[in-house]
Amino acid sequence: MPNFDYEAPTSLASALELLARPGEISPMAGGTDVIDQLKNNRRNADLVVDLKRIPDLLVLESNGSGLRIGSAVSCTEVHNFTAENGNYSALAESSELVGSVHIQNRASIGGNVCNAAPSADTIPSLLIHEAVAHTASASGEREIPLIDFFAGPGQTVLQKGEILKELGVPTPSANTTSAYLRFIPRNEMDIAVAGVGSLIEVDPSSDVVTKARIALASVAPTPVRAYAAEEFLEGKNIDVEVIAKTADLAVEATIPITDVRGSAEYRKELIKVLTKRTLNICLERLA
Repeated sequence: MPNFDYEAPTSLASALELLARPGEISPMAGGTDVIDQLKNNRRNADLVVDLKRIPDLLVLESNGSGLRIGSAVSCTEVHNFTAENGNYSALAESSELVGSVHIQNRASIGGNVCNAAPSADTIPSLLIHEAVAHTASASGEREIPLIDFFAGPGQTVLQKGEILKELGVPTPSANTTSAYLRFIPRNEMDIAVAGVGSLIEVDPSSDVVTKARIALASVAPTPVRAYAAEEFLEGKNIDVEVIAKTADLAVEATIPITDVRGSAEYRKELIKVLTKRTLNICLERLA
């Protein structure tokens, strides 16, 4: 591991001042990715800035407009909070899939997002809930729709000295539910070969889908939305044939690779299966 300086500021202003310094500055929330990358020479840093002690980044609350999730809030905290609130089922499910229980207690949702792995489990759940990234730097703050936050594998649109401050997740409307499923070779503590998050809103008087969101993991350079599948599903009564067609359209949004964990064709088939399953889970939850 390379030598680096370490700072643990207790205010956002102090952190942003440190991050604006020249050189290789690495912000760290949970550290479960950053420390591993430093140890294995996949990241260089002159200074590591630990964000875990900053109150502004530890906010976790539900207000009139939705959820506020500070970037340093742990996956365990997010799971417990959203599990008690039935409006965010997919986020509750995905946040308890990030590594082991020990990792979840340390790893943050913000870190999972900023690591920008195409296979990240929490990102599809955040995308279907139309999360917005709130960023901060010494020059000001920005709001970025999360779908526009990713620039490639391990890459985001964050500029030097800029950090993710929090994620805003709008309150779902009534008669809305969501689900997240992934496939992994082992029972736990593995990286998704493919993952699907689905959200539907249904008009209870007609059983017509009024809103559909489907997001995919591990099948493209960045997490993606299956827009064609969403558009097809909206305005329809869900049945077996509609779900099958929606799953076929979800596959069209993929640009998978073949690697040691699975072939491109295998990943496409998984997306089809997982899309069907998540939509059926959503229907069961609305019943």
